[in-house]
Amino acid sequence: MMALARSYKQSSNYLSISRALFYSTETSTIKKKQPDNLYSRISPVGDPNVSVIPILEQWEKEGKSVVFSQIITIIKSLRKFNRYTHALQLSEWMANRKGGLTAPGVAVHLDLVSKAQGVEQAEKYFNSVPDDLKTLQVYGALLNCYAATKSVEKAEATAEKMKQMGTMTTLGYNSMLNLYKKNGDYEKLDKIYLEMLETGVSCDKPTYYIRLSAYALASDIEKMEKVLETMENNSSLGIDWNAYVIASGGYIKSGLPDKALKMLKKSENYIQGNSKGAAWESLIGRYASIGKKDDVYRIWNLYKTSWSKVYNRGYSSMIDALVRLDDIVGVEKLLAEWESQKLSFDFRIPNMLIKAYCTKGLLVKAEAYVDRLVDMGKQPPASTWVLFVTAYTKDNEMEKAAEMLKKCVAAEDMRGCKLDLDVFTACVEYLEENGDLETVEEIEKVFEGRIRVPLISNAESSDDEVEESESSPTK
Repeated sequence: MMALARSYKQSSNYLSISRALFYSTETSTIKKKQPDNLYSRISPVGDPNVSVIPILEQWEKEGKSVVFSQIITIIKSLRKFNRYTHALQLSEWMANRKGGLTAPGVAVHLDLVSKAQGVEQAEKYFNSVPDDLKTLQVYGALLNCYAATKSVEKAEATAEKMKQMGTMTTLGYNSMLNLYKKNGDYEKLDKIYLEMLETGVSCDKPTYYIRLSAYALASDIEKMEKVLETMENNSSLGIDWNAYVIASGGYIKSGLPDKALKMLKKSENYIQGNSKGAAWESLIGRYASIGKKDDVYRIWNLYKTSWSKVYNRGYSSMIDALVRLDDIVGVEKLLAEWESQKLSFDFRIPNMLIKAYCTKGLLVKAEAYVDRLVDMGKQPPASTWVLFVTAYTKDNEMEKAAEMLKKCVAAEDMRGCKLDLDVFTACVEYLEENGDLETVEEIEKVFEGRIRVPLISNAESSDDEVEESESSPTK
């Protein structure tokens, strides 16, 4: 591990964390006539179980050189699309080639290890790093790892050490604010914010976004409005559309749809530049949440006519909104349009309609749709068959449920596959009663760690109406 500690160009925003619904949408931008380069070869490899290192080796076999600055750029892109395993592979390859990483590179590598392999492996990597490389950036990355995994005690201990070292900056405080927001510990959130003010640590745009989101999540409308007013009155913060979308979520959660609508209308006045796509996707979801179907279609048409091209993420946002509005006919039309666009095929998109069919008891229609996709050469993942397992179990059609469960177990793609505890239990009992113990053993093995236990309350579901990125999206 010692070799993994020296190179990378320093970048102030290198540890920023972006979110995207589907990394597979990135592959849809690659066209046949695009110049051959490393990025165009690595980008289509969507399966994290498939290594990208052979691509680098083949590149060199062709007599082409690998430029480290290009590798860094590719790593940034992969992180943006949540492809942490591939980004980590490239980071390790580069570290081995260069004999190690410099402190900024160590910080990025630490973040990748945490996301791809877990926080325990990240700790091991951190402990292997020479002391002279454990800089502000590296400790900041470790703190962010703990905050992201809600490891409160370890995060607080790391933050305290950074304070003693004199390296606790705005970024570190923001990590702690975000941690307390996620844990719903608003008393500590307010305390750490006051500490920033008392110690003279500057507050930046993410500081305000985190606090705005926290108070929206807590339905503390008074504090939320106060933060929003502060942001509006501080021209240096450059308030944007996302602040009003977050505030709308707070109003929605508090049962104030009229105020939420005002925020959404106001948000539209701040949409500009490369953030338009993300803004429209957010607005589509928010308008759907308050039942504004006309506004949903208005924003969708604006999206399609004003943007260069709508990819999977955009279609996903619109389909999800129409499902929530119970506009199944609209979903069917939109899916037909999506298929005609020949984008990267992601089964999570048709799964939205399949789930809607199953929820409404239209199981024959759902199966016919899946059969058509199979005839097109598409292989349903386990997450598709789980929808049928759940629906048939609730209808007490256990023979069909067991049939679908076997298809689920046989599926090659298990990503995102979860089964509710009551459904799992009912299927196991049915199979045991019918003497199919071999299948029981197999599904228990396959579904280990994939059983979803019901929440004590449904409070978490409403959090989705609030949660947005703490800083303005860049794309």
